[in-house]
Amino acid sequence: MRWVSWRRRELLAFLLAAVYAAAAPAAAPPVILVLGDSLSAEYGLKRGSGWVALLEDRLARERIPARVINASISGDTTSGGRARLPALLSQHKPTHVIIELGANDALRGLPLAGTEDNLAQMTQAAQKAGARVLLVGMQVPPNYGSDYTKKFAALFAQVAARFHAGLVPFLLAGVADAPDARTLFQSDGIHPRAEAHPRILDNVWPELKKQLPDAARQRQPGSAS
Repeated sequence: MRWVSWRRRELLAFLLAAVYAAAAPAAAPPVILVLGDSLSAEYGLKRGSGWVALLEDRLARERIPARVINASISGDTTSGGRARLPALLSQHKPTHVIIELGANDALRGLPLAGTEDNLAQMTQAAQKAGARVLLVGMQVPPNYGSDYTKKFAALFAQVAARFHAGLVPFLLAGVADAPDARTLFQSDGIHPRAEAHPRILDNVWPELKKQLPDAARQRQPGSAS
């Protein structure tokens, strides 16, 4: 009798759990906000050929029903991103924020302390809003001086470690340091051609995928088992 009673209790618990699971609202799909500069804003490219647009295609292929918002502006700096971010967080309520800023700070020779502080403030603001943050690192040519070059490259990892954020060490890995690097850039020598953007996405994707919940992977209607 006790065994029968216990089995009934197990069955009741299972049925109640099933009822609650059915009644619970489905988790909202991820919202990925990309806050970047011309490297993410498709500068000089045909619309839809940049790495952010390719990210949307990758998410679809991976059956991750995420929404991507590209809030990148050519020429933007970390201070510009910091000023724009609060409104973007309020408007879009992202679950993930990719911060790809800093290159224009270096091109203008801005103080490293200011760049680091801006990245830290943006990271903290996004996290306080409930988003997971992925910092995208950049590097500058050695003609800026070895001290500045090393410290600039290191500050992204420092901010990421401080706030336990994700990190892409170098957005242009495999592009700027490729044997055929010249052929991968537009005539200005700064902005990658469309052919380079799949590689850029390959640099971002593994780190972003780590942050995306397994629950986000939902089978598309009519897909094979």
